Amino acid sequence: MDDYQSSEISELAKALINVQRTIKPAVKDATNPFVQNRYATLNSVMDSCREALLGNSIWMTQFPVPAEPGYLGLVTKLTHAESGQWQSSLAVVPLPKADPQGMGSAMTYARRYALSAMLGIVTDDDDGEDSKIPTKTASPSRRPQNASLAHKDTSCDVRPGQSDKNASNSKPVVPNPLSNPLPTLPRIDGITYQTVSAQDGRPCVVATGNTAAKKELLSGAGFKWNPQRKMWWMYADVS
Repeated sequence: MDDYQSSEISELAKALINVQRTIKPAVKDATNPFVQNRYATLNSVMDSCREALLGNSIWMTQFPVPAEPGYLGLVTKLTHAESGQWQSSLAVVPLPKADPQGMGSAMTYARRYALSAMLGIVTDDDDGEDSKIPTKTASPSRRPQNASLAHKDTSCDVRPGQSDKNASNSKPVVPNPLSNPLPTLPRIDGITYQTVSAQDGRPCVVATGNTAAKKELLSGAGFKWNPQRKMWWMYADVS
């Protein structure tokens, strides 16, 4: 235990009690692009505690230390300026990749979690942004609206060379779930199918759901990926 704190910490403890009385929750100010969840960045964590630490004469520092290959060691240390008493922690996290970018990413991640753990910082929603995420991040592949949604990359749409004027005169077609899936459509866990009518009258099938994890199965079943609309589709009348 002596490796992580000074022999006496009574004055530091008093100061930290005052810190925890005045510390603010860290606001979730960013969105993870992979899983679409909100989280508090290092800036937000620092903003929540900086004034509380300085106002109670506590110096906080974080610095990397040697660790096993493929890992980053990070020390977080709190020092009471008036008494010299201190307390620290060591966090060891894996490197996402062995280069400066990977080290920087791991360090930022470790810094915010280590500091939050030492000071008891909690996170809070940014004006209820969490409740808005499903609406803001809905994928077009989940909500196809009309026949022009597959307008590029040889997708289910008007014939090449047909003018946008003709397309604008067409009535939008709202997709309907397939009540009786076509025999050629595979049964894939987490995937459902919807139909839309192309402007040439041909029916199209759009795969919705967890398509990212099932792309190999969808491709093998004859579905094509539209990068502009970010959806998997195929003509329903193609056997």
